[in-house]
Amino acid sequence: MIDLGLSKLAIIGVVALIVIGPEKLPKVARMVGSLYGRAQRYLHEIKSEVSREIELDELRNLQKEVSEAAHSIKADVEHSIAQDFDDVEASWRGHISDDSASDKVAASMFGLKRKARDFRRKKLMRNSAVPGWYKQRHGGKTHVMSGAARVKKFRPHGSTFSSFF
Repeated sequence: MIDLGLSKLAIIGVVALIVIGPEKLPKVARMVGSLYGRAQRYLHEIKSEVSREIELDELRNLQKEVSEAAHSIKADVEHSIAQDFDDVEASWRGHISDDSASDKVAASMFGLKRKARDFRRKKLMRNSAVPGWYKQRHGGKTHVMSGAARVKKFRPHGSTFSSFF
């Protein structure tokens, strides 16, 4: 940038005073100041626009890299799933031919049926459609109890009035 010291500014001011005259010098100084301010704003806008463009290019490159990485991960996952699916099908075909494998499958199915039956029985115990006498006879909950009521029910019965002092 131009190096303007105090002595150079004084020389420019004296020359301007002589050339322009004392009557028009304040108006010219205001106009030069406003033009200088406009030039600074214009340069600032250009700099910010250039920096935005650079950031936008960087973001585009980053987006491209991320999308390529996502596509590669997706392809790897699909390939892995396809391999696992093929392995499961191959093992399923191999197990069906074995009698011991079919016994294991039958045993696991029996276990699943038992778990489902127990789940339905427990759900019936919780369900409000079951009569209260049945719940009382078989140990189910008859009604919901709040926390304060539970504390009162199970608090040891001692003296009714107790003082800290």
